[in-house]
Amino acid sequence: MNTAYITSTIEQKVATITFYNPNSNSFPSTQLQELTSVINQLSTNDTITTIVLQSEGEKAFCAGASFDELLSIKDTESGKAFFSGFASVINAMRKSSKIFIGRVQGKTVGGGVGLAAACDYCFATVDASIKLSELAIGIGPFVIEPAVSRKIGKTAVAEMSLAAHEWKTATWAQEHGLYAEVYDSIERMDIEVKDFSTRISQYNPEALHEIKKVLWEGTENWDTLLVERAEISGRLVLSDFTVQALEQFKKK
Repeated sequence: MNTAYITSTIEQKVATITFYNPNSNSFPSTQLQELTSVINQLSTNDTITTIVLQSEGEKAFCAGASFDELLSIKDTESGKAFFSGFASVINAMRKSSKIFIGRVQGKTVGGGVGLAAACDYCFATVDASIKLSELAIGIGPFVIEPAVSRKIGKTAVAEMSLAAHEWKTATWAQEHGLYAEVYDSIERMDIEVKDFSTRISQYNPEALHEIKKVLWEGTENWDTLLVERAEISGRLVLSDFTVQALEQFKKK
């Protein structure tokens, strides 16, 4: 498959969003906008209570931002607009009344870690290592930090951010609260995701909505905060350090 896409399906009260990009499921701005749109549409669907978020393939869950698009950014406004794409997705998940279940089958970097953190409950395989590599390319995990810190705490985010070269294992991610469950195989994980999402979807929709509000208490300022963070990243991505670092990463 060489064409990026985002699809959604509905089975009974469970919707499944699947995203794919041939570049290790990384996100250009157009796909971030599309993902936000799909989430918002499903959030108004009263026939569903639960949304499973997953990516295609058996390798990377999400490689974060598209390096090609990062290199194409030429001014701070377009930089802010690009990173605001991740802010929009996270805020759409946060404000939705639906319960989001993450299915992380492989390695995830940067923005992908943010997506996993924005899920209300997350399943993973032992291959689902995580990394916040942003400082290594001259920016930082500013937009996704509030979501990740909410799950694993500031100390763990500092450990990941400053050791930008280092992968943290799926077990580490589970111990720190990012993943709720970790399985030895995709097949086993999928059985559990199916069972869990089906069970959750049968709960009282009003109760699910209320618990969702409780889980996200204290995040009401994120509409503003995440855009402010996007502005920081949008400025830093124009630096000579970042441009050179991105070029080096692309050559690897």
